Amino acid sequence: LVRSSFNAPRGEVKCSVIRLKEPLRLNSPNLNFFSQVGLLSGIGLIVGTVIGSGIFVSPKAVLANVGAVGPCLVIWAACGVLATLGAFCFAELGTMITKSGGDYSYLMEAFGPIPAYLFSWASLMVTMPSSFAIICLSFAEYTAAPFYPGCDPPTIVIKCLAAAALFTITLVNALSVKWASYIQNFFAAAKMVIVIIIIVSGIVLLAQGNTKNFNNSFDGPPLSVGTISLAFYNGLWAYSGWNQLNYITEELKNPNRNLPLCIGIGIPLVTVCYVLINISYFTVMTSTELLQSPAVAVTYGDRVLYPASWIVPLFVAFSAIGSANGTCFTASRLPYVAGREGHVLKVLSYINIKRLTPVPAIIFYGAIAMLYIIPGDINTLINYFSFTVWIFYGLTVLGLIVMRFTRKDLERPIRVPLIIPILVLFVSIVLVLAPIITAPELPYLYCVLFIISGLVFYVLFIHFKFSWAQKISKPITMHLQMLLEVVPPEDVPE
Repeated sequence: LVRSSFNAPRGEVKCSVIRLKEPLRLNSPNLNFFSQVGLLSGIGLIVGTVIGSGIFVSPKAVLANVGAVGPCLVIWAACGVLATLGAFCFAELGTMITKSGGDYSYLMEAFGPIPAYLFSWASLMVTMPSSFAIICLSFAEYTAAPFYPGCDPPTIVIKCLAAAALFTITLVNALSVKWASYIQNFFAAAKMVIVIIIIVSGIVLLAQGNTKNFNNSFDGPPLSVGTISLAFYNGLWAYSGWNQLNYITEELKNPNRNLPLCIGIGIPLVTVCYVLINISYFTVMTSTELLQSPAVAVTYGDRVLYPASWIVPLFVAFSAIGSANGTCFTASRLPYVAGREGHVLKVLSYINIKRLTPVPAIIFYGAIAMLYIIPGDINTLINYFSFTVWIFYGLTVLGLIVMRFTRKDLERPIRVPLIIPILVLFVSIVLVLAPIITAPELPYLYCVLFIISGLVFYVLFIHFKFSWAQKISKPITMHLQMLLEVVPPEDVPE
């Protein structure tokens, strides 16, 4: 695809790139990963995408916010319903606007460049790196927990393990797409193994009569909209990935029929799994014991699977590594699209000429994520990640509603009832505003100010395109190209 030779007879670096007459695309006949995905394969793809490390991290935080078993299980089910409705909205957007880039392209089409730029700014600097950091911290907690029975592992141990995992995953993804793909396939299978083990053992315990922790399950402290919203933040973290499902549209057989069926079956199936996993936890732990557990699944394994309890932290760690690898593996698409529009440094969309990997984007994500690991803890990062991401989910769904009236000419192979995006938009507004109103904290203000601060860069570097900014960025791009051996990718026609 790409070939280069470096020589410097006069102190210059020369690079020759061979471009294909026809760009290779994931849905090209030359490179097709999902050749005609059927209904069952599509459901499996959805389940494998959504289920990750979140289900082993979030239960304690959800319970801490609602305070009782009954509301906790209701929140998990409600999160599944919201994810399903949101996925239907994004399925309409994905089949209506077929450009790459997901939310970025939808916001560009609905509202123009400024909201799209702010989305790319927030994603590049906040949501994607913080997601990477959260998963690596989850891996570190479950890896360290067996070595510190009965107490929380030292913070420094968790930070160091998380940093080591992040560095390793970043390095693997920068060096080889093939190795990253092998890792993803292996750990995807591992996470399904541990989910099945927990669910089956929980069902057996229920059948044996371990139901005492479900008595008076709705007796707990009074709930507020703010605490419910924070519980939703943590629950929805475990459903992360529901908005990516429209990317399989072009590979599905009969997508107009099968995509809604995949969503309508796949995400409810994930919801059932999540509710059953939480029920399994409560068969052997009271609410107090679950909140005091340093790692919920490890405690469950110690009580149910002993002497084979080591299986649980091992496979949960595998699941977290797989999720982190998948996050890093797919992180380059937005910089490519935003770089093509001139909304980020173009070098972030460049690929390595030898390894064909988006090295600048991967290194950038790894560096920013490392900054989140140093001061952050999982629950705080999840709250601020969810707060930021639901601002843009709501804005994207608003774009869907607006385009129903402003872009009637667009073909809509999938058309959801208007009440669904209106309901998702309403819930998004509640999720964003409720924590601020009921329990205002300065970090929420900092998040909003940071998102808005992107306008400063937009005005200086994109709208006016000051010459001094170009003079600074060009030599930086040139030196990074030589250092990382990267070139612009072939433009793919939309």
